[in-house]
Amino acid sequence: MPPPCGPAAPFPRSKADRKTALPAATTSTRSPDGAFLRRLLAALAASAALIAQPAAAQDSTTAPELEDLIPDSAVDNPEDWAKQGAPDAVPVEDDMAIDTALDEMSQLDVPWPDDLELPAVEALAPEQDITFAEEDAAPASRNEGDTVNVSRALTIVFPTDSSLLPERDDLSRRFQELSTIEADNAGDNAAQLAAQSREDEALLERLLRLYGYYDAQVIRSIGGEAAEGAEGAANPAQPSVRFLVLPGTRYALGALDFGDLAMTGADYGEMLDAFGMHGGDPLNSFEIATGQAALDSALGEAGYPFAAIDDLELLVDHDRQEGDLTLKVTPNGKYVFGTVTSNLPKFLSGRHLAEIARFEPGDLYKRSDELDLRRAIQATGLVSTTTLKPVEISPPVGDEPGVVDMQVEMTEAKLRTVKGSIGYGTGEGFKLAGSWEHRNLFPPEGALKVRGIAGTQEQLAGVTFRRNNFLGRDQVLTIDAYATTVDYAAYDAETASLVGTFERLSTLLFQKEISWSGGLELVATRERTAKKVGKRGVWQTYLIAALPGYIQWDTSDNLLDPTRGFRLSARISPEVARTNGVDAFYVRSQFDASYYLPMSDKIVVAGRARIASIPGATVDEIAPSRRLYGGGGGSVRGYGYQKIGPQSSVGDPVGGRSLAEFSLEARIKTGMLGGALGIVPFVDAGTVASGATPDFANIKIGAGIGIRYNTGFGPIRVDFGVPLNPGPNDANFGVYVGLGQAF
Repeated sequence: MPPPCGPAAPFPRSKADRKTALPAATTSTRSPDGAFLRRLLAALAASAALIAQPAAAQDSTTAPELEDLIPDSAVDNPEDWAKQGAPDAVPVEDDMAIDTALDEMSQLDVPWPDDLELPAVEALAPEQDITFAEEDAAPASRNEGDTVNVSRALTIVFPTDSSLLPERDDLSRRFQELSTIEADNAGDNAAQLAAQSREDEALLERLLRLYGYYDAQVIRSIGGEAAEGAEGAANPAQPSVRFLVLPGTRYALGALDFGDLAMTGADYGEMLDAFGMHGGDPLNSFEIATGQAALDSALGEAGYPFAAIDDLELLVDHDRQEGDLTLKVTPNGKYVFGTVTSNLPKFLSGRHLAEIARFEPGDLYKRSDELDLRRAIQATGLVSTTTLKPVEISPPVGDEPGVVDMQVEMTEAKLRTVKGSIGYGTGEGFKLAGSWEHRNLFPPEGALKVRGIAGTQEQLAGVTFRRNNFLGRDQVLTIDAYATTVDYAAYDAETASLVGTFERLSTLLFQKEISWSGGLELVATRERTAKKVGKRGVWQTYLIAALPGYIQWDTSDNLLDPTRGFRLSARISPEVARTNGVDAFYVRSQFDASYYLPMSDKIVVAGRARIASIPGATVDEIAPSRRLYGGGGGSVRGYGYQKIGPQSSVGDPVGGRSLAEFSLEARIKTGMLGGALGIVPFVDAGTVASGATPDFANIKIGAGIGIRYNTGFGPIRVDFGVPLNPGPNDANFGVYVGLGQAF
């Protein structure tokens, strides 16, 4: 059976021959007189023989289809079978040199590549303005920079040159506040950390754009791969995320469009200064938002109650690397204040509200004055909601401003209050106090209060009339009548008093730098001094008239829990007292100073000094309740209430005419209970003398530690003090409870 491939060249007998002969046949591309075609067919036949040779032992019962293709004769003698049909076999030279020239083909008129003549290529003139970047001798690593450790699992790397990103500290703070990793720490969960890191990467990119770095790159990497221990077990490391920040070029602020802001006329320059940004400044979205708020505030303070500002638009041009800002402003005219009107004229009249306001009719409208009036109305405690609305009475005409009335809409609050409290102090015993009050029984702001105290050493019943905002803002008229009995270690007293006071004092809502008060005090008291040889003294009746005055300069930052600043105050009370038909004239005076110094975010050092004196009369001419005493929670802690000073023969205090006290304490936040718990180590010292000048020969010192629990309204104070140089009649310790700091 003839081979399907036609005549074949002699088949190489060795592997070396096959390596040279077969490629030569298959790589031939051109042969004269048809030799190339014949050699190609011979090579294919030889390949078939090579495939068939290992199968020489094939079964003669092979399927007919295969036998038709490869007969048994080819299997028995493949070389002779390959020679069939190829009588003119061409011997293969050792070097297998093959003539690659092709015969001319009469049917083709396409010239061979060897005969093809290509046109000459015109040489291009070299570019004169091309420069090539030179490789740095030592390129900086992308990992170099200043590292900020946001947390154990989060690190940011900024460029070493801080001028490339001057807002890095502010950016780090904002990033830490918003970080998903910080808010929901993945701990050792690498998969969760990886997911969170992608969110933080997007957050960091957004923040960079807000600061004007629109071409910034953030490269994220996650570390903490598992490592094998000594025994081949996997020891997972703490996973962490690292962000490398490449800020790029910072964009600038381009054109600014403020709409109709120029209609403010003479105020236009002030408005632009309030916005605070100009074309060419670094693009910073945070500063733009701040400038918008400042512009709105400036319009409100310059007499534009109806000014409107549309939402800002920022168009970023990446080709110019600038952002054009559009902030449409409509001033809507300038106005002055008119009158104040009230929707509840019998409750809080417009006239009374005008007395509270810090503006007069005809004053330039200021939004801060409007907000201040709202706060003042809320501070009365008589209303639950308050809404103020400027209402146009006359429009602006030319350069003349218009007029707006302030329309006040209020709803009444609950006006009756019942209060109760319980307290304890060493030397003062237990006190249970209660009161009932109607805060607007005599409109406007005329309150009536009935109060009482039931204690182990004090009992009191009294009634108080109080009118807030009397004849002006934050001025209070108080008339207080009460009767009380006390049983202290220093004296017993049964007293009836009538006190009238006109004052301007600080409140929790309106702490004032300067506070003052003045008044008249009429007192009828029956008192006796401490025990003498086992007995109380003789009862004596005192009729007293006094003109007490008070003034304070307060720069502290909080009324109940100050952390910085100082306070200076003075109390002066000229008094006349008659007892047993004898009149005595004297002046009770007291000077206080306190200073508050923050040492860190968690530590405040506070100091206090007090000097008091009563010149003009002897101790016996002064009622025991009007004398000076030391010791207790607001004085020298560790000693009993009023236990410091001159004493009777059995060790009970009798009071004196001069006093000096000093206190020093450290107020430390512990971070416990959500930061509400603090501790206060303290040391106090004080002395009381019979003369009008303080005597430091017998100064008493106490020390201890206190606990403060911050309620948000003010700290609850619990102090435990011990006397460091106690006398024979002093207790081993003292405990004091109160609201607010000791001073």
